[in-house]
Amino acid sequence: MARQDRLMRLLGALRRLPAPVTAERLAAETEISLRQLYRDIATLRAGGALIDGVAGYGYTLTEDPALPPQSFSRLETEALMLAVGSLEQLGDEGLASAGRDAMARIIATLPDRQSRQAMHAIMRSWRPVEERAAITIDVELLRECCWDETSVTIAYRDRQGNRSEREILPLGMSYSPTTLMIVGWCLLREDYRTFEVARIERLARGERSFRPRRVELLRRYTTMRIAQWRAQEAAERESASRSASLGPTAG
Repeated sequence: MARQDRLMRLLGALRRLPAPVTAERLAAETEISLRQLYRDIATLRAGGALIDGVAGYGYTLTEDPALPPQSFSRLETEALMLAVGSLEQLGDEGLASAGRDAMARIIATLPDRQSRQAMHAIMRSWRPVEERAAITIDVELLRECCWDETSVTIAYRDRQGNRSEREILPLGMSYSPTTLMIVGWCLLREDYRTFEVARIERLARGERSFRPRRVELLRRYTTMRIAQWRAQEAAERESASRSASLGPTAG
């Protein structure tokens, strides 16, 4: 993990976890050794972060120089909490964790009263959904390949149980109430395909870079999907209009 990413993760844990946080808990949360944790605490302190505590007791972040003071209305705070809470239901733990960290950063910059309001926000998003299939691959690797514009090789099992291996250019993640999808350009079919992430049995980073084609491919995919949706809506309206013109069927 890059040094800056490691320090940001440590700051996020200090903001998010109930204080004081033991060194062992922080090391587990940030996936580093205790020795590295102590060095990173010293680095953050040297950079201006006020971190109270010592090894053997726990640490408390009392002032964070990375964040300027913020102010939100109570309704704005509720909206932010609702948005972050909805991430929990998307089946993407990495995204949900990032949302929690971002919310902790925001709360850390609020005045005391607004901070308490955020911690006790009453708005939550509840959606009755079917039980999600377990995801067995590394979703973070898939996301990184989207960002890096690098191909991936997948072993995939479709809904009929057929298995195949193919190389795709991953364009982006797609979320529905029940399914996490990856939109990609399939090199085998030479066309756009969507794959249920829970049905990917094996994932590996490929060697093919498609930078800077991702934006173009996504734009074409979006244009195609909008045209399909509009055509479907037009067909449904025409069908409804014909049914209405025929009138009720005599019994």
